[in-house]
Amino acid sequence: MPSPSPRGTYQVISQVLRERIAAGDYADGLPSEAEIGREFGVARTTVRRALRALEDAGDVKSVAGVGRAVAGGTESAPYERIMNDLLGQIQRGELSAGTRLPSEAALAETYAVARGTVRRAVRELETAGHVEARHGVGRFVRSSS
Repeated sequence: MPSPSPRGTYQVISQVLRERIAAGDYADGLPSEAEIGREFGVARTTVRRALRALEDAGDVKSVAGVGRAVAGGTESAPYERIMNDLLGQIQRGELSAGTRLPSEAALAETYAVARGTVRRAVRELETAGHVEARHGVGRFVRSSS
C-alpha cells in the first residue's frame, strides 16, 4: 500500500475495498476486520472507520450474526435462514399441524449454530403464529385455521 497521510488511511482502504466489491471479489462476504487490518497494516479502529464509510455510502451492510456483507447480497442472519427453512417445511406439510419440533439442541446441531440462534428463530415463528410452546413439553406446529 502506498504511504498515504495518516489521516486519509481509512479513505484509501475504503476505496480499495470499494473497487474490489465492484470487481466482484467479495461475493462470499467481506473479510473480517482482523484480516483487513493485517492486509493493510493498520489498527482495527482504522478498518472500522473504512467499513463505516462503506456502510454510509451504501456499499456494504451489517448483517446480524454474519458480519458485513456487500449491499444487495443475499446473505441473511443465521436465525433467519433457520426460521425460513422451518417455515418452508411447515408450508409444504413436512411439519404438519400438531407435530412437535425437534429440541433446540437437536436443531442447533442440525444447523451448526448456537442454541440462542435456534431459540430466536423459533421465537420468531411463535410470534408469527406458526408455532406454539407448551411449557415443559416442547414447541408444536399450530394449525393454520
